[in-house]
Amino acid sequence: MARGTARPVVRLRSTAGTGVTYVTRKNRLNDPDRLLLRKYDPVAGGHVLFREER
Repeated sequence: MARGTARPVVRLRSTAGTGVTYVTRKNRLNDPDRLLLRKYDPVAGGHVLFREER
């Protein structure tokens, strides 16, 4: 594969509706669907689900 195609940079947006985002990389071969990660949202004051946006 060409360089950079297997691990693209994705943006994770909070499902709490606060507008907080995280930036990470994912492996398309292992996770072809959208990522769902439980991370800390400083505006909400706790851990919430963050979903990959396209």
